[in-house]
Amino acid sequence: MSLLLFAKSMQKLSIVVGSTNPVKVAAVSGAFEALFPDYQISCQGMSAASGVADQPMSEADTRLGAINRVEACQAAVEADFYVAAEGGVDSFIDGPATFAYVVIANNQQRSVGRSANLPLPQTVWQALLQGQELGPVMDRLFGETNIKHKGGAIGLLTNGRETRQSAYHQALVLAMAPFLHASLYAC
Repeated sequence: MSLLLFAKSMQKLSIVVGSTNPVKVAAVSGAFEALFPDYQISCQGMSAASGVADQPMSEADTRLGAINRVEACQAAVEADFYVAAEGGVDSFIDGPATFAYVVIANNQQRSVGRSANLPLPQTVWQALLQGQELGPVMDRLFGETNIKHKGGAIGLLTNGRETRQSAYHQALVLAMAPFLHASLYAC
């Protein structure tokens, strides 16, 4: 079969990501490519307001920000899937941490997922409580520039063993379970 005929025979999926951050777009693209290897994936980022602070300081605000971004995408364009990843911080029983909420939707359903927690140093948490954002705090601490468009705090604090993108990737794959097995999740 010729490559052109093969490309025409592939099914297509269009995904809109509620951010233009290259880390988020790459995580979404990678997750969908892993889950749908026989599909031609078109993954585009778009600017979508979170409706929450630039640095969400609670689980609730972080989750809401991801939901708001997906809903903004749904209202703006047609796609097979709409996806958002919102990073946030909160203080838990074991201390402050950063994490992300992911939201995936199509025209029939929505799934909300969450990444693991990355513990934050108290000095970082104190800077966040004073109104600073995690990315710039980590940039200063590690002598980096624009780390939130790279490996993020996760990359810095794990010596590159995990990254912001890998954390989003895992959360996205897990949040896709209700789409992959819709009959098991039907009410």
